[in-house]
Amino acid sequence: MRKAFIYIALSAALLFHSCKNEIARYLPGGERKSKDWFEPTPFGMTIIPRGSYVIGPSDDEAKIIGTKSKRVSVESFWMDDTEITNNEYRQFVYWVRDSIARRMLGQTYSDFVITENAQGVPLDNPTLDWKEEIEWGNPDFRLALQDLYLPDQERFAFKDEIDTRKLIYEYYWVDYKQAARRKNSYNFETSQYEGTVVNQLGETLPIANRSSFMMHEMIPVYPDTLCWVRDFTYNYNDPYTLKYFSHVAFDDYPVVGVTWKQARAFCNWRSNQKRDYSKRLNETPAHDYRLPTETEWELAAKGGQDNTMYPWGNYYTRNSAGCFVANFKPLRGNYVADSPTNATTMKVGQFDANNFGLFDMAGNVAEWTSSAFYEGAYDIMNDLNPELEYDARPDDPPVMKRKVIRGGSWKDMAYFIRTSTRSFEYQDTAKSYVGFRCVRTSFRNELENR
Repeated sequence: MRKAFIYIALSAALLFHSCKNEIARYLPGGERKSKDWFEPTPFGMTIIPRGSYVIGPSDDEAKIIGTKSKRVSVESFWMDDTEITNNEYRQFVYWVRDSIARRMLGQTYSDFVITENAQGVPLDNPTLDWKEEIEWGNPDFRLALQDLYLPDQERFAFKDEIDTRKLIYEYYWVDYKQAARRKNSYNFETSQYEGTVVNQLGETLPIANRSSFMMHEMIPVYPDTLCWVRDFTYNYNDPYTLKYFSHVAFDDYPVVGVTWKQARAFCNWRSNQKRDYSKRLNETPAHDYRLPTETEWELAAKGGQDNTMYPWGNYYTRNSAGCFVANFKPLRGNYVADSPTNATTMKVGQFDANNFGLFDMAGNVAEWTSSAFYEGAYDIMNDLNPELEYDARPDDPPVMKRKVIRGGSWKDMAYFIRTSTRSFEYQDTAKSYVGFRCVRTSFRNELENR
């Protein structure tokens, strides 16, 4: 009897193995086994383990306002350990400038455009040659690039100056939320789509094919340097307007004056750079960079601690020595009480990191999230990876353009730098106290390898 059982078990195993091999023939890659894949730590980022916490007010005083609490769970992700700095965002601006310049020069000088591959076969879509150096001082190049510079009547100084209004980043993204609606599903019986899609201009159009869900963005990328003057009445912030973004002295300061859409464009550009780099190394690309959701941001700010009012884990804004532990507005009008060197923003990472290794999760500058601001969001959010996202169209009312910002800034009092405090700004506005940092979804095996 025992031998019969062993015989049946072996027969079943052989049959299963035979079926598995038969199925493998029709899978992508055939019978080849995929090689092991490991996601290295992205430069400048730290892992935020998946976790569960109660989102909402962290103390009785805040609960009086009426905001409800809710337990949520969030998957693991990578997060920048500091806010994006002027130097990092400037690389994005320079890339946009140089790509536009190469495209313009390619109309006259063929060296700036690659029209065939290494085997000499013409390319269907010519690409820019980034190895060719742009000689900005070359008079011939200057003539070819004249449309990129400010016209003579708009110059404030007697020198050539790039017209920053023309630094526009163009990209596409897929609106999966509209594509996922049942009414927009592909009908196999009629071999067509029957729903409608709203494009970036707010136009409702019939779905022609899959490309209808592809949204086209054209985003001016240069920060609004006038925000330093616009945000405050009767003060003197002119030096920041002139030098904060462009001068190397502010390289390691958080970038400000960027809209929500500009922050998203930066994430797209950063993802493309990573994807191109992985392609050159023949690596499987990782997840794209993006803005954090509101719940991801709060999970990261808490540093693995429950019911913590501030990222450093206690109920006070001073340490045992009596020193303030964040860049915010600690006293009435005394902006320098928390730092003897800076009244506004300061270099990133000057205060201690939280338990996850994240700097400036409270103060310095508030940070954009991907979430739309709605007072009752916690009531309707899912409790797994909750998110309330809406990409407002130009003709939408202002209330629909509100986006959640978190962390408070150098101009805010202590309440706004709490881990649970949520506020908002409009997605098409740029402020001198709002910046951002990127996140990237982590693969599950990343936590297993820790």
